[in-house]
Amino acid sequence: MTTLEQFKKEISELVRTHRKKSALSQAALAHLAGVGKTVIFDLEHGKMTIQLDTLLRILGALNIEMKLYSPLLQAMKETQQS
Repeated sequence: MTTLEQFKKEISELVRTHRKKSALSQAALAHLAGVGKTVIFDLEHGKMTIQLDTLLRILGALNIEMKLYSPLLQAMKETQQS
């Protein structure tokens, strides 16, 4: 499985699991996030033609925080602090 395929799978499972545990329908989540319900359906089924701001609105509605990690930037910060 490629990195992109793994990412699609993880995002799909993450959104679906959090939505169901929050007792939200796809339509209710779409309303909370300010997107169409087909966006939620597509996302939960691995379709990744979604804009980053839309993804972040959906994750925010589910109280999910996305973080990026860069070993290079981390090493540079550590070097500057020394």
